[in-house]
Amino acid sequence: MDLQSKIISRELLQALYDNGKTIGTAESCTGGRLAQTIIAAPGASNYFKGGIVCYTDEVKQNLLNVDPEAIREHTAVSEIVAKQMVAGACHALNCDYAVAVTGIAGPGGGTSEIPVGTIWIAYGEPDDIRTVKLTEDNGRDRNLAAAASTALRLFLEYIKEKNCLENEE
Repeated sequence: MDLQSKIISRELLQALYDNGKTIGTAESCTGGRLAQTIIAAPGASNYFKGGIVCYTDEVKQNLLNVDPEAIREHTAVSEIVAKQMVAGACHALNCDYAVAVTGIAGPGGGTSEIPVGTIWIAYGEPDDIRTVKLTEDNGRDRNLAAAASTALRLFLEYIKEKNCLENEE
């Protein structure tokens, strides 16, 4: 695991454990990389509820309650599906927050509408889900590393913002 991932893992420990919050993951193309990074910090079991690797549409629908119509209309690699994955993970894992990733890491599988390197990241809590779309293809390994790193970095910024707002109230 690279140094940046270890740093993110430690910062998540502080941001979540210190505030009594929990997190879960819903991963398609990243296949468990988010969970692996989160558990790198000792004590992660105090705030990490678990992860669902939902590589197929069937698993997204059955375990995360992603609407089949959303997949048919927008494809599994879409903002709406990523958001539904976050909400579904929060419900299925009974956690405060979730991070979800769905995309096409490559080298194959892309289309002219959704090329390789297209990855949707969603994070937050069911009533406040934020998203970002990655579109650069740097090869499968780099696409996956960038997706995992970006997802957790953005979630960390989000949770720090939430904690600051709660402390001000």
